[in-house]
Amino acid sequence: MTVRILGKGKNVARLRRHARLRKHVIGTAERPRLVVTRTNRNVIAQIVDDSRGVTLVSESTLTASFSDFKGTKAEAAKKVGELVAKKAQDAGISAVVFDRGGNKYHGRVAAVADGAREGGLAL
Repeated sequence: MTVRILGKGKNVARLRRHARLRKHVIGTAERPRLVVTRTNRNVIAQIVDDSRGVTLVSESTLTASFSDFKGTKAEAAKKVGELVAKKAQDAGISAVVFDRGGNKYHGRVAAVADGAREGGLAL
């Protein structure tokens, strides 16, 4: 599959990096893919089995459990990583491949990965 993204700007560059990354990062049943989606306000983490096209586990700062959360966006991202790791272990998942979604491995994206590692997932 060839994805051709034309234009300029940050999001176009991110989409180009993400398409390039997805050539190599593939989630399987044994080792699904941990996808991190970052917006200006929120962080969403999903564990996806690409062979079946199914989302196995997801967690987000948009859920009700985060309505009373007080802290920085980086702290919230780390908590999302910890919660998705806990849900993954309950679902029998112990190892994942990390998909940063074309974003730099820095800040909130790295915080999700650190939280997932602390929660017991092997990245």
